[in-house]
Amino acid sequence: MKTVTHIALFLLLSFVPAHAQSGHDISGTVKDTAGSTVTQATIRLLNSRQTVIATAQTDAQGRFALQAIAPGSYEILLTSRGFASRRQIVRVPSAESASLEITLGPSALTEEITISADVGLAQNRDDTPQQVSIINEHQLEQRAKSVLAQVANESPGVALQRTSPTIGGIFVRGLTGNKVLVFVDGIRYSTSAMRGGINTFFNLNDAGSLRAVEILRGPNSAQFGSDSIGGSVQLIPRVPLYTSGSREVHGQVSTFFNSADLSYGGHTTLTFGSRDLAVLVNLNSHRINTLRSGGGYDTHAAVTRFLGLRSDVLGERLTDTAFTQYGGVFRLNYLLAPTQQLTIHYQRGQQDGGKRYDQTLGGDGNLIADLRNLMLDFFYTRYEKQHAGWFDSASASSSYNSQREERVNQGGNGSPTGAITHQYERTSANGVQAQATKQWSARNSLVIGGEFYRDDVRAPAYTLNPVNNAVTLTRPRVPDQATYRTGAIYAQDVWTAIPDRLRLVAAVRYSGSAYDSKAANSPLVNGQPLWPNDSLRVDSVTPRFGAVLTIAPGLNFSAQVSRGFRAPHITDLGTVGLTGNGFEIAVADLAGKGATIGTTADRTAVSSGIAATPLNPETSWSYEGGIHYRNRRFEVDVNGFVNNIHDNIAVQSLILPPGAVGLSFGGQPITSQLASGVVFVPASTNPVLIRANFGEARIYGIEQSLELRLTSSLSLGNTFTWLRAEDRATGLPPNIEGGTPAPQGWFHIRYEPAGQRFWIEPYVYAARRQTRLSSLDLDDRRTGATRSRSNISNFFLRGATVRGLIAAGADGRFGTADDILKPTGETLAQVQNRVLGVGVNSAPLITAIPGFVTAGVRGGMRFGERHEIVIDLENLNDKNYRGISWGVDAPGRSVGLRYNFRF
Repeated sequence: MKTVTHIALFLLLSFVPAHAQSGHDISGTVKDTAGSTVTQATIRLLNSRQTVIATAQTDAQGRFALQAIAPGSYEILLTSRGFASRRQIVRVPSAESASLEITLGPSALTEEITISADVGLAQNRDDTPQQVSIINEHQLEQRAKSVLAQVANESPGVALQRTSPTIGGIFVRGLTGNKVLVFVDGIRYSTSAMRGGINTFFNLNDAGSLRAVEILRGPNSAQFGSDSIGGSVQLIPRVPLYTSGSREVHGQVSTFFNSADLSYGGHTTLTFGSRDLAVLVNLNSHRINTLRSGGGYDTHAAVTRFLGLRSDVLGERLTDTAFTQYGGVFRLNYLLAPTQQLTIHYQRGQQDGGKRYDQTLGGDGNLIADLRNLMLDFFYTRYEKQHAGWFDSASASSSYNSQREERVNQGGNGSPTGAITHQYERTSANGVQAQATKQWSARNSLVIGGEFYRDDVRAPAYTLNPVNNAVTLTRPRVPDQATYRTGAIYAQDVWTAIPDRLRLVAAVRYSGSAYDSKAANSPLVNGQPLWPNDSLRVDSVTPRFGAVLTIAPGLNFSAQVSRGFRAPHITDLGTVGLTGNGFEIAVADLAGKGATIGTTADRTAVSSGIAATPLNPETSWSYEGGIHYRNRRFEVDVNGFVNNIHDNIAVQSLILPPGAVGLSFGGQPITSQLASGVVFVPASTNPVLIRANFGEARIYGIEQSLELRLTSSLSLGNTFTWLRAEDRATGLPPNIEGGTPAPQGWFHIRYEPAGQRFWIEPYVYAARRQTRLSSLDLDDRRTGATRSRSNISNFFLRGATVRGLIAAGADGRFGTADDILKPTGETLAQVQNRVLGVGVNSAPLITAIPGFVTAGVRGGMRFGERHEIVIDLENLNDKNYRGISWGVDAPGRSVGLRYNFRF
């Protein structure tokens, strides 16, 4: 760790220029599709960080010139009144950069430019072996109807994960949570306290503050470090733009309404630009009200799971699904000198009133499962310089990332006397990053860099007894004042081995991580600390090799081999408490207890004979290849991949020796134990779980996308993803958090008459039935929703009684087996036999996720250059459906409206 830190600090100090360097000029002409020159068009040159390097305007002949540009790969952004904006890649030096001819005309079928596929480079996505899904500004508005994670829809290789209406994440090639890294403008957003099957804080980023999202599919630890086993999500903020002439003020006001959840809100963006100063301010807020899911019912509701009743017995709209979100972004770019820039970025996000619906009436039937005051403070400053000594360009950044929440839970399937746990948690990550590029020639580009992050956790916790209001200090989810440090150095070289034919990429990274938790930081309860001393030190070398072979113009093959690496972090090592999978206990808290790892993640587990020991890193090797073809009318991409995961950090049932009842972990006593050693606590219907390196997993699949322009006005397209995950020893589905999404696809037809101001687009979304569910999936309340006779009894006598579904028995007293379920007139025993079957003790509610087909139609109308209305009629057939590890069913039939005003 010390070596990594010292090298990173050296890189930060190495950017002082040794001598001045001359640059290269970029010049060209701008024309329209008729061949006429375009005057007063604005040309901006952006680097891979989306920082404006130079600005110019076309003259009376449509000509422009950008001078003294350092060697590198850049993006040209061309805007002109009356035309759609145009983006184009240019490499400096090259023959084309001295005589560009840019035509303003019809937009491409799909986004072609990526700024994150290969670190430090802006390039066409066909030039990189890294597969990337690019979601532009217009697609962001269409997809992110209530939360940002919905941008995963309609892209190949990725899928939406939605634990509750508030929190969720993105599956990338079948992996999610802490196996998928998230970045904001190249700064690491994920922290070491990130959970395994969800991303609690992902949705605190608002789609209205982003220009694009790029999802890199496949492991790329050589580029991004630990946690990118599945891939990475790159959030690209809106940026203010310098002007070449007078000062300019621009902005956008956007508002929306959706009927399925009666949501409304919007964002306002204001930008100011001059020759050397550019400022952006974005404010956003929205209110999401109670959701009506497809068909007006929820498939995993507590009344369905435990009583066998449709959820609409309590009404069509789902309680505990409403919340409020608001925030904003401030960004300043300042031109210190012609070759030096400073960027300051601050964003704030907050969610109020959110609840874990899957733990209340959406699954467990509990009375309290609050997500209180989810807050984000994210700040960074970046210094960039062109002609930085021996390097062509260099940058250094410093960042601060604070993510906080308070979870308040009461278990017992609706018991009003159950203990109420309060778990406040705040993770603060301070980081430094440095990067430098060198263009050896027009054919070879080198990038080197380093980074260091330190995460500090504050996590006090207590339990409230609602009967006597007694407060007891308890073990928090992760140890209070735990620290996690991670650092890395990396290098990447992109070489055009044969011009216009063969492009090669090689990258390598050395990473190190360290975890520390001290018993001395714990309060003493009954004379003992709540957690023991614990620590971990790991490191790894991760390479990546790729190639792109161009067979003919527009036709190429890509191939890549990459190693993924994920160091166990705070959540893996220190979690004790309720998670999306159930109630977990950390290995360090089990010292001396004789704990072993179960063979499965459900109540059927038996001891594997493997002792519960500290975790090792999980690693992967991924192999992929694809064929890509595109021209003006037709684009197709087909990719196949295999991802072999070694030392998979799985979630398994905890096995304890006989006599474990009465032991307490995280304020939860063990209340029952099976003969196999599986144990249970009141907070969860699932067995108590533990994380362990258990088994070798393989995920493989096919990703396909197509866009076809039939006429100048009519186009169609589709995406399709097929995945399969298996344990390499048994062939069974592995216990990977979140599970594996079913094969699914999207299809659309778009009609947009040339020269007109409207468009219309019918679309279809379909998924196949998913029968490959692991033991973890089947026991997960969000997926299989296993329940037992004991669970049914608890909800019948507690949660259902409190909610008025139960009538007192013949003796007139509540809380006895003779009580009656009002909608059916049954006693408790009759309900248990009907729901589970006579003699059956427990069973999943769902053993396979049903397939579905749903259809919608959207369209838009532009009024002048400033006004736009977009209408989306979603799920017209009102289909009820959900994806794997979703804690709530999808919205039902809905009308969505959006109005945009730009100035």
